Amino acid sequence: MTDQMLDQHEQWARTFAARADFLGADPSEAGRAALARFLSAGARDVLELGPGQGRDTLLFAAAGLSVTALDYAEPGLAQIVDKATAVGLMGSIRTVVADARGPLSLPASSFDASYAHMLLCMSLTTLEIESLVAEVRRVLRPGGLFAYTVRNTSDAHYRAGADHGDDRFEMGGFVVHFFDRPLIDRLAAGFELVDVAEFEEGKLPRRLFAVTMRKG
Repeated sequence: MTDQMLDQHEQWARTFAARADFLGADPSEAGRAALARFLSAGARDVLELGPGQGRDTLLFAAAGLSVTALDYAEPGLAQIVDKATAVGLMGSIRTVVADARGPLSLPASSFDASYAHMLLCMSLTTLEIESLVAEVRRVLRPGGLFAYTVRNTSDAHYRAGADHGDDRFEMGGFVVHFFDRPLIDRLAAGFELVDVAEFEEGKLPRRLFAVTMRKG
C-alpha cells in the first residue's frame, strides 16, 4: 500500500468517525434505481462495495435482500451495524472489513448482484479498477447484475485540484478517479452492458455515470 493510499484509508476512517451522516441519511437515487433492477431480476443476495455509512445498505435490507457490505473504513461499518440493529435489520446484513484493491475473500458465484456507489471512482488506479471488476464478475452468479456509479469527465471537478495521474485529482483531501466512456466500455469485457446513463447528484452538482452490467 502506498503512502497516499494509506492516507486515503485514514481520511475516510477519520471522516466517518467524526460525522455519522457524512454521505447523507437518506438512500441515494442510484441505490433506489439499483434496487428496482435487482428486485426485477429476482436477486436475493447483494455484495455492496464501499457502503460508506449504510444509507443504501439499509435500503436493500429493508426490501428483503441479504447484503454483504465490504469496506476498509471500519468506523463506517460500525455505524452500519448500529443503524441496522436499531431498526431490526442486522439479520440481513453482514459487514466485511477488506480492501477492495486486493482479491475478494468471497466464494465464486455466490451473489445475485453487486452494487458500488462511487467506490470505483475513488483513488484506485485503472489497473486496480480492472482487477476489482474482474473479482466482481468472479463472485457473481451467471446472469448476476453489477450496478455501479462513477464521477465522469464532464464533472466540474475534473482536472481540478492536485493531479495524481491516471485521471485522478485530489480535492479537500479526497482523491477522485474520473471516468470517460471508453473506460466504461473496457470494464464491460465479459459482461453484457445493460445500461449507461448520466445523472447529477449533490450541490455542485457532481456529474456521474450509472452503469448496469450482467454477467453472461
